[in-house]
Amino acid sequence: MERDPRLEAGGAGVTGWQRWSALVLASAVASSPAVTAQAASHVFLVQNSGWMEPFYTDPASPYKALVTEVVQAAMAPGDALVLASFNQGLPGAPSPRALLAQQGKPNRNKLRGVLGPLEVGRKPGGKAMADTDLGEAVGGAIDGALGGKPGLVWLFTNNRNSPNNDQATARRNREFYQLIHEGKAIRKALAFPLKMPVQGAQYSAGGLMVYVFAVHEGGARELDALLASGRLKQVITETPARLKPLDQDTVRLVPARVENTPGVRYAVLPDGRLRAELDADRPAAASTPSARITWRLENAMYPYTITSADISAQAALAGEVKPVALQADTVRNLAPGKPQPLASTLSLPVANVPGKWSLAALSTAGSAQVIPGRIEVRLANQRLELSQTFRQRMAELFPGDPLPDIFTPPAQIQGSRAVLPVEVRLQYGAGPLLAMIGGLFALLAAAGALAVAATRGRKVVVIVDGERRTLRTKAGAKSPLYNAAGDQVAELHTTLFGHQLANVREGASVQLADKAGR
Repeated sequence: MERDPRLEAGGAGVTGWQRWSALVLASAVASSPAVTAQAASHVFLVQNSGWMEPFYTDPASPYKALVTEVVQAAMAPGDALVLASFNQGLPGAPSPRALLAQQGKPNRNKLRGVLGPLEVGRKPGGKAMADTDLGEAVGGAIDGALGGKPGLVWLFTNNRNSPNNDQATARRNREFYQLIHEGKAIRKALAFPLKMPVQGAQYSAGGLMVYVFAVHEGGARELDALLASGRLKQVITETPARLKPLDQDTVRLVPARVENTPGVRYAVLPDGRLRAELDADRPAAASTPSARITWRLENAMYPYTITSADISAQAALAGEVKPVALQADTVRNLAPGKPQPLASTLSLPVANVPGKWSLAALSTAGSAQVIPGRIEVRLANQRLELSQTFRQRMAELFPGDPLPDIFTPPAQIQGSRAVLPVEVRLQYGAGPLLAMIGGLFALLAAAGALAVAATRGRKVVVIVDGERRTLRTKAGAKSPLYNAAGDQVAELHTTLFGHQLANVREGASVQLADKAGR
């Protein structure tokens, strides 16, 4: 869908672009069932207020080219897009202003055609350049363009937040930062500080900030998938600064050295997971195997240094939880990119692991049963500080700006947790299964023999009043015996184990012949 000319008129207002964009994003994925499960929604907000003047007027400015390449890298086939410029909305000059909305990744020529004519915004009725309202732009994208649904909001800005020409940009930036942390809709937020020196007729700048906000859990998953794909890193090589969350996945435990124990073999998988392989016939001493593990404790919260925190860990497996004994219970001055060694004793809780005679063991005989688990690390009384490396980077990109102040961690974030997936592979031999199969065959053979015995006909010789008679019978049968006068004088009962006479009439002469027929 191309731009609706009616949205260019001042009367359309902010509500106009929001309704139109929301309809585009809502209908884009629904109209293509083939990509429904994979499609993501993106809103790209491109700042064009007065503070951005050098980014538009410098002939060598790479600003619009950067926006083009980020859109190309961020979007996958089938994704939905809204591209909009923003400054500060006023009567007669709505902001944000939708430039393009469609399903599917637009090609570079189309993006250049949309971004090429974009200029610095002006206030209605004069030549004064427009002010900036970052919160208005992001809020409009979340509530309007996305309609409160999951997606990614991208913001290209010089980070000078100045609604109504407010010169207290540090305070306004801090308010914007608090909005990010306190906003329930934003689940994850990253900032990419980029070097971009530009010189305009009135202003100059040394850097640009690209934000990405993941809205709701679905948006967070989309952002994780995008970062894992490596597409964005082909355009933006800078390490992203994490704004939110600061209480999840703050540290990583990477196994560096593991000492094996009897009956247990440890390995570190390429993705960093810890694997423990146990033998079903391991010695009794290893029924709760323990191992000495030296970890690399890494800070995953660039650009923050964990100046101090209390640390604890526990392992969960097969419904049982056991503490992990750490050599140190505190962390000090853990800076991003500078791991610290951390020794521990890990006791795998395997009391509930299926035994070798269990159904699970028999069904996987000769192979391994994989039991997923986790090691959970908790930090308490956590204190964060903006790293000196990041401060120096910001001073280089934004000289004289109080920009680092907006990255001050919220005081209420004093704890965090991280999870390291582990897996236990229990190797079961084929012996129990073969023994059970052998026993089953023996049982079946015995049952077959009994069935044959029960149905096989038998001959028996009885002597009634001195007269020999040969009868044919089978197990379970009751055969009456008569004398020469036709009177019943006894019954012959046949079982699996032989014959016997019953109900013998008093005075009658009835007997079974022996095996020799006598």
